[in-house]
Amino acid sequence: MAVSINDIKKLRDLTSAGLTDCKNALNETNGDMEAAVEILRKKGQAIAAKREDRDAAEGCVLSKHEGGYAAIVALNCETDFVAKNQGFVDLTVKILDAAVANKVKSLDELKALQLDGRSIADLVVEESGKTGEKCEIGAFEYVTGESVTSYNHFGNKLATVVSFNQGGVDATVAHDVAMQVAAMNPVAATIAQVPEEVVKQEYEIAVDKSKAEQVKKAVEAAIKKAGINPNLVDSDDHIESNIAKGWLTREEADKAREIAAKTAEEKAANLPAQMIENIAKGRVNKFFKESVLVEQEFVKDATMTIGQYLSKSSKDLTVVDFKRVNLNKD
Repeated sequence: MAVSINDIKKLRDLTSAGLTDCKNALNETNGDMEAAVEILRKKGQAIAAKREDRDAAEGCVLSKHEGGYAAIVALNCETDFVAKNQGFVDLTVKILDAAVANKVKSLDELKALQLDGRSIADLVVEESGKTGEKCEIGAFEYVTGESVTSYNHFGNKLATVVSFNQGGVDATVAHDVAMQVAAMNPVAATIAQVPEEVVKQEYEIAVDKSKAEQVKKAVEAAIKKAGINPNLVDSDDHIESNIAKGWLTREEADKAREIAAKTAEEKAANLPAQMIENIAKGRVNKFFKESVLVEQEFVKDATMTIGQYLSKSSKDLTVVDFKRVNLNKD
């Protein structure tokens, strides 16, 4: 039987598949609409299975907040062309709306939600059939709190959500903090929230770096005292290169190596423990200022930290939690 254009449009409205795919499915089923829908769904499953090993590194990232709940959904695909397709963006919005409306707490719960008689997981599979690319929910994050906010960066590749310990947070303040999270990528909201193992690791790195710096200073001073330019002997490659250029004699190079080895050993064995500890603590504090949200310098006003900015808005106001999803490299 001949397939009418109205039937093709109806099937497209039901599935969002391409006109050609809809026409072929209706021809294959002799105009049976339900059977045609099933064929298009199976086509999506087949494409999804075929492209399972592909890298879905592009996509659309969106966030939304409502009441005391805010969520981020990242719907991934293979190319930026598909990511910018309005149908793909609309599906991301649809999934996000469902997450917020149902206040879901996990990716599995989100995938199991029913929309238009199908699970979100099935809708994503069907999107693979429409686009011909691997599609998947690459990320789902949420926060809850007395007040929450969300921020979507231009281009739909980066989004954040933030929760606060007080209700009625000024909208501009909330938005500024969400933008700060997007711009500065903090590791935690407060110092207390930084994992103990991270603090320990940062301290150990700081100690090692502080020791190395003190040894290096002593070695450079000793080499300079011997009448040799420390910059000419700071590595084996430089030493050989500078000898070849005539800037350094072999005897000077050997002498510098001998001085460096002896001085480094002596200095490393006699480093003041308290001084190293103080320097290391200073480095850890610098890490906090750079990586902890409320300790960070406010990007819109370098005269204050985010914590001070919040306190200026409302006494004892602070961030409880935040989430950040970025498809691009930070």
